[in-house]
Amino acid sequence: MIAIIGSGIAGLTAAISLIKRGFDVVVYTPDVFKSNSYLAQAGIALPLANGDSPLNHVLDTLKSGKGLSNIETVWNVISKATEAYDFLTSLGLEFDYISKEGGHSTARVFSIRGETGKWITTRLIEVCKEYGIDIINKSVEGLAIGGRECYGVIVNGELIRSDAVVLASGGYSALYKYFSGVDSAIGVLIGDAIIKGAIASSLEFIQFHPTAFIGKNRVILISESLRGFGAKIIDSNGKRFVNELATRDIVSREIFRRIISGERVFLDLRGINNIEEISPFVYNSLVEEGIDPKEDPVPIMPVAHYTIGGLFTDLYYRTTIRRLYAIGESAENGFHGANRLASNSLLECVVSGIEVARTIARDQPKSPRSPVNLKVFEGSLDSIGDLREILWNSVGIIREERDLKEALKKVEMLEIDPRIKILVIGIIKSAILRRESRGTHYRVDYPTINHKLSKRIIYDGRVVRFIGDQHVA
Repeated sequence: MIAIIGSGIAGLTAAISLIKRGFDVVVYTPDVFKSNSYLAQAGIALPLANGDSPLNHVLDTLKSGKGLSNIETVWNVISKATEAYDFLTSLGLEFDYISKEGGHSTARVFSIRGETGKWITTRLIEVCKEYGIDIINKSVEGLAIGGRECYGVIVNGELIRSDAVVLASGGYSALYKYFSGVDSAIGVLIGDAIIKGAIASSLEFIQFHPTAFIGKNRVILISESLRGFGAKIIDSNGKRFVNELATRDIVSREIFRRIISGERVFLDLRGINNIEEISPFVYNSLVEEGIDPKEDPVPIMPVAHYTIGGLFTDLYYRTTIRRLYAIGESAENGFHGANRLASNSLLECVVSGIEVARTIARDQPKSPRSPVNLKVFEGSLDSIGDLREILWNSVGIIREERDLKEALKKVEMLEIDPRIKILVIGIIKSAILRRESRGTHYRVDYPTINHKLSKRIIYDGRVVRFIGDQHVA
């Protein structure tokens, strides 16, 4: 039996791909419709339109990754774009338009009614039910790991053995004060794996989405595809100050600089006549908040959106723990580098879900029946608000060593779930070690790229170091 943790696009794709190969599959999730995949608006990047090519997509991805993308991984993912498209359309999904987003040299973002994630996730859930895949509405409290092997999952304090575990529980963007996704995305199981011996990588790279509206009780992400349709970013005087289709790190940083200097920044959607058809979710959500995007510019600010770091995996989504695999936002194998190219995440979700099924079929993992010493970590989330403030203020869009070191001291003193603490310490230590500015990681004290540091950082729960380097911090 294969246990999959998470009901986003990566986890559900893996479940379907595995059951087609004859495996028994169980999906664990506290809420089948609560995932960042479900909230994805614009779509999935696929180099399949007229005039496009996998080479162009690879080059755009490498450019966005700022020298840290693993070229082999990038080719491996993008070369499977046709397979990802065929997988989705074979389930009856139909894309209704293709748009251009920041960092892309051409229009290649395939979308479904401006709520692509919702449509894909909903259909994948239906297909899982058609195949009789068990989707159990329970939270996984921990991973059963001993001797660098994974024996199963811990649910309600009990060990449920499995031949392999696929971690597809998402990232950790909700560790920040302002974030765009589900509030459960705090990386608990990534931290659990680290405590129990797994290696993580690229934790310092957190992508902030430039255009979000902070509502009364929610954050409304305004899809980047709307800038592809002509939306403009303007200051309070109505002047543009940044190329709207630059990569997200550049756009977020320019907006944030103005906000912290006391200015207000807006997204002008008035030039898009059919916005209610292109993106009904954004249009209706703004109207519910009392803003008519056809009449008035929308006040915006960047928010934590996507975490590039995760459990370190090989090309085929194996972690450093036997029989533990990681896919989607939980994994990091060098695809995104230092800055994710817009809408590459859904492509990665589908490809990693298909690919991990192949890997498990090759590995044919069998969980030993020997006893495993269960470790169930418990901790309070009472300090999560304090933690979010610390990360937002000191480990956010603009960073400095003095602030990072002070943040590390504060986090080490917090009484909080040890799994979250070990993850956050890794984020901060990685940000301290990377003494340069690259992609989503910007240091005012080291404002340029240092080409000697063109290596990813790994973290084993104690120290951080560059891959292939003996220097640790």
